[in-house]
Order: sequence, then C-alpha cells, then structure tokens
Amino acid sequence: MAKIDLVRNLGVVAHIDAGKTTVSERFLFHSGKIHKVGEVHDGETEMDWMDQERERGITITAAATTFEWKKHEIHLIDTPGHVDFTIEVERSLRVLDGAVVVFCGVAGVQPQSETVWHQADKFKVPRLAFVNKLDRVGASFPAVVADIRERLGANAVPVQLPIGVEDAFSGAIDLVTMKALMFSGEVVDAPEVTEIPSDLVAAAADARDQMLQSLADLDDAIAEKYLEGQDISEAELKAAIRKATIAVKMVPVLSGTALRNKGIHPLLDAVIDYLPSPADVPPVSGVDPRNTSEKLFRAPKNNEPFAALAFKIAMDEGRKVVFLRLFSGTIEPGHEILNVRTGKKEKIARLFHVHANKRERLDKAIAGEIVAAAGLKDATTGDTVCDPKAPILLERIDTYEPVISQAIEAENAAAKERLDFALGKMTEEDPTFRVKDDPDTGQTIISGMGELHLEIMVDRMKREYGVQARAGKPQVVYRETVLAEGDGHAVFERDLKEQAIYGEARCHVRSRQRGSGMEFKNTLPGMPLLPDVVVQAAMQGLKDAASSGPDGYPLEDVEVTLTAVAMRDGANAEIGARAAAAEAFRRAVATAHPSRLEPIMAVEVTVDDEFLGAVIGDLNQRRGQVQDVGTRGAKRVVQAHVALRNMFGYSTRVRSLSEGRATFSMLFHSYDTLQSA
Repeated sequence: MAKIDLVRNLGVVAHIDAGKTTVSERFLFHSGKIHKVGEVHDGETEMDWMDQERERGITITAAATTFEWKKHEIHLIDTPGHVDFTIEVERSLRVLDGAVVVFCGVAGVQPQSETVWHQADKFKVPRLAFVNKLDRVGASFPAVVADIRERLGANAVPVQLPIGVEDAFSGAIDLVTMKALMFSGEVVDAPEVTEIPSDLVAAAADARDQMLQSLADLDDAIAEKYLEGQDISEAELKAAIRKATIAVKMVPVLSGTALRNKGIHPLLDAVIDYLPSPADVPPVSGVDPRNTSEKLFRAPKNNEPFAALAFKIAMDEGRKVVFLRLFSGTIEPGHEILNVRTGKKEKIARLFHVHANKRERLDKAIAGEIVAAAGLKDATTGDTVCDPKAPILLERIDTYEPVISQAIEAENAAAKERLDFALGKMTEEDPTFRVKDDPDTGQTIISGMGELHLEIMVDRMKREYGVQARAGKPQVVYRETVLAEGDGHAVFERDLKEQAIYGEARCHVRSRQRGSGMEFKNTLPGMPLLPDVVVQAAMQGLKDAASSGPDGYPLEDVEVTLTAVAMRDGANAEIGARAAAAEAFRRAVATAHPSRLEPIMAVEVTVDDEFLGAVIGDLNQRRGQVQDVGTRGAKRVVQAHVALRNMFGYSTRVRSLSEGRATFSMLFHSYDTLQSA
C-alpha cells in the first residue's frame, strides 16, 4: 500500500475526439497494467468497456482504474467529452487532485474543452496540458499554447519543445533538464535521452528563458537567481513548477501523439513531478450535520476520523458498487459507517481497486485513495459517508436539471416490472436521469441532458436489463380556458328505487388573467333554506367538472361563480346539486368561447457573439418571443419564451448552429393560448 505522498488522483479530460481515452490506454500499457494496447477506432479499448462506447467510439461513463508508475500509485479516471455527460466530468473533478487536459494539436481549444476547463476552475483543480496529435497535418504546438492562453485565460507555460512537426514529429526537448527525448514510436520503447540537436540549441535556450521568466513572476527565489544570472538546478526548477501548478497559478504544457506512442513517458513523469498528492491538497471542508453553522475540516491523514464522498454509483452484475474518495482516515471491510444524508449506519461488505470493469480486493483503504465499496445499499451520488463518532457533511456535487423528456412504455405487464426495476437502478447511477409518471396521461416520462443521453439510456435498458421498451416522442399536455363570459343552468332529476334525486344549479364563468389559476366562489344568499352540505356538494361538482374541459384537458385561469342552487323536499339534494352544478358548468363553458392553452417554456441560450444572429433567427422561426439579450463574461445570453411543442430537437439544432459551443436551459414558464402553427 502506497504512502500518501506517493499517491496521485488523476483525471484525463478533454473535448470529444481529442484523444483522452488513447492517452489513458497508453498510461496503462506503459505501467504494465495491460499487455495489449486497444484502439478506440477498433472498439477494443480497456477503459471504454460499455458496448455503447465501443460502437460510437466515445466515452460515456467515467471509468476508474489504478496503476503504478515509478513506485507511485496512480488512480486514474477517464472522463467523457460529450456535453450530454457533463455530470460525469463534474463529479470526477470534485474528487480528483489533478487533471491532464488533452488538446488536439490541430483543433486546439474546442468548445467542450472550454466547459471542462471552467469546471476544473470551479473546483480549483491543478492541471497539466498535453497537446496531442502533433503528427497530424496542420498541427501546431505554439498555436495551441496561444489558444489556451487566449480562450481559457490560463497561464500556459511550455516545459517541452517539440522536435519536428507533422510527419517529422520525433521527440521533445525537456526544458527543465535541457536534454532531448527521442521517441521511436514503438509502444514498448522508452524515450532515448540524448543531447539537444545542434540546429535546435538556440530555439531551446529561448524557450527555456521564457519558461524561467514565467516562473520568476510566480516565485521570488527563482526570480532572484534569474535576475542575477545564476544557475538554477533541476531540483529547484521542478519544485518551483510543482508549487505554481498546485497553487493553480500555472499550467505546464507538454507535447506528444498518444496514438503513435510519443510523449507518454514524460507525461507520466510530469504527473508525478508536478501534480499534487492527496497530502498537498488543503484539508477538505464540511459542516457538522447537527449544527450546520459550525465548519469542520479533515486533513488527508490516516489518523483523522474517516470521511469520504460517494461520487459515482455503478451496477456490477446487478449489484450496487459505490465509488468513494477517502478524504481522511482509513476504512476496512466490516466497518460500520454513517451516511449523513439518510442518518443511517451501513456496513461496508467489500472494498476493491477497480480497473475499468475488473476488480482487485482490498483489506484496507487509506486517506487519499479512490476505491469501490460493495454493501452500501442507500448511498447515492454526492453522499458523504463518515465515521459515526465524528459526523461531517461535505459539500454535495451539483446536479443539473434535465432539459429533455420522452415517454417510455413496456411491451406487456411482465416487462413493466423489469422496466420499473431498470429505471430505478439507472436513476441511482445517474443523477441527471429522472423518471416520473405523468398524472395527466398515465405515461412514464424519462428526462435527461440531451437526445443522445436518452438514446443511450434506452439502449442500456435493452442490453443490460433485457427490457424491451418503446420510447415515444415527448407528449405535450395542453390545458383549456375560456376567453369570454357565459352562464349555465341545469336540472338533475332521477328516481331510484330507494329515493328520488333532485338538484338545480346556475353558474357563471369568466376568463381570468393568464397564470392566475382557478377561482371558485358562490353568491348564494345566506338563506337558512340551503344546508351547508348541499352548497359544498354543488361547489365540489364545479371543481370536478373543471378537471376536464370540452377537449378533455384540465381548465386553467377561469373564475367560476355558483349563483343559484335549488332542492326539493324528500329528494336527495347532495347528489342532485353536485350533478346539476357540474352540468351547468359545462354549459356555461360552452357559451364562453373555450380555447386551448399550451405550455410555454422559458429558454435561455448562452452563446458566442459570432453565433448570436443564427440562434435568434432560429428562435424566431420557432415562433419564440425573445425577451432579452444580455452578456455573461465573454458570452451572450438570449432569453426567450417558446412553445414546448416547437422545442423538440432543439438541443441538436443549437449545437449545429454554434459548432457545439452554445448551451441552453429550458424551464416551464406558463400556459398560454395556442399559437396557430
């Protein structure tokens, strides 16, 4: 078991297709964890082990694994790059100490790399940048470094200088040791350390000088030596880079091409040299669950009370596995822990180190590690688990509100049980996936972060749980209202064997302002002739009838007044008054211009200036009303009201309009009269 300062908790993050999974695969190969290199494009990678990932060549779930490099234990999480799976990245960054951000040497900073970068800023995660695919035509290391500085506002400092470009890319000059690292391109070969080629000596000296200037701005000791022209040792340089990186004041930039096996060894060395161990990270803060105004801290030490965050739930052969990041203390199988959210104690049955979808049993987990635990039935994403004797509540992981829904139904009653079971398991795994039953249509509605997200969820139900389910298009639930005033009168008379039933009622309906809801009142004179129960029965009749208008949808924004009720001696007036009032109401509505209402959504689109016109034009085509166009940071924010039925397919459309850079949120705003299509 590694000492805490020999542990690294690392995430590999990037835009889709920048090469994150290939980088992760090379890490595992070089560390001896796997003995064959799988390629994403062949669908044979270790980390992308779900069928859906292999078919689409993308990463969907954050896979966790553990490997060793130069006596260090590295816990690695390969995260998705697709915007629909943002939560996977967010919750991984919450528990990691450092990240390697992979950029494509040709495309540079891409939209999703921006999103990921800002998520890492939010959690103050120290980062290394790895410029990948430098063997491609059009690749440029300096252009990507400039891009990182401009678009991400980061202090990107190259600590390497690539040797050769495109096809001729063959190595890198290490600006710390001032040696050349030559890559053969063979996966089994370590880089060859040689002297810097004579034609690059001047360029290397310039690049080193720029690196030293950047460091001098951040480190007084380096500044002093630099200004006096003294030699700075390799150890001093590494310590200064490490300190500045951990303080999130600089981002060391390295170069390579993972697919051609170039640049991975130095990148692994840089992870150990520059990224923090759990001991370098400030103590995690939380509150005392019994008194939330009292702040508590847990240092990453084994002798502190146990505290961990459950950051991911996965199902393994139908059993629930909870991924835990231990912030302090130690834990063993059989130990009892407290789940702060539920207030209940649970026993840990088994602990593992996980390697993608294989596992290795552990007798003990220590502070700073990432492990998987079995036996925790009630834990969900974001839960704090801790020592029952020293409760602490760590900050939860934010979840996102889903923006798209669709109906799903099982093929028969037997499949319905399996469907409900599968949906229950999948909502536990993914906090952005929601399930609810629509009371108006009786359908089961699933909601998620985008069309791809829901498509993959339905696909997983079929493969993992054997559920044959049909997913429909999302259904809009309308409402009805009246646009004018109207009166209605009805008499209800029946003779049953035991008794006669009689009731007579009049009512008046008129429209109310949009969004003001229903109002029921009566203007009956306070006569002792009418028992209270009869008046109540008539009012109930009005309310019953209001739940379904002429087209069968519930009514909205109508004022209903009961103006008269009559009864007859010897007849049951309660049933009579209720039935008569309901019929009077229906007649009144029929004369008061009934009209259908539809749900209007408040839509907010965050977009770059260059795509603003296209986004507004598209919202106008959807008959949306733009309410406001503002600015947030460097982005523009468009707020509009759009009918829900015109918003289907919007997530795909807005991405194609903005090269994937726009994000949007959609919330219910109000019901309004149906716009003609």
